[in-house]
Amino acid sequence: MSELPPSASEALLGFQQAAGWEQRARLLMQWGDRLEPLSELERNETNQVAGCESKLWLIGERQGNLLYFRGTSEARLLRGLLAVLLVRVNGLDAAQLRQLDIAEWFDQLGLSRQLSPSRSNGMNAVLARMRELSRQS
Repeated sequence: MSELPPSASEALLGFQQAAGWEQRARLLMQWGDRLEPLSELERNETNQVAGCESKLWLIGERQGNLLYFRGTSEARLLRGLLAVLLVRVNGLDAAQLRQLDIAEWFDQLGLSRQLSPSRSNGMNAVLARMRELSRQS
């Protein structure tokens, strides 16, 4: 896989320096607070990701052959997980997105052990939706 984008490197460094789950959870909340808000019009059924327990919306766009996503969730922890996923995937092309191992990314961040099965399934649903959007745009 290619070199990490600067924001993904920043996330990785921050999470690797966190002493334990409480610090990682706090970092997740902070990353989630960085997400660009979606308008009420963007929070619609078309943009809602199926497979998440909490409502999560995702919008994708292509700039040249690179993919960029924006999103948010009603759940604060899920917003944080989405934020650290977005910094990892934004700027990839469709082939790189298909090759991305989401479990490895969350493992590198030290988050995989604390992810409940439902949150893991939700993040996998988000990645699947990203891949679907990458084929449409």
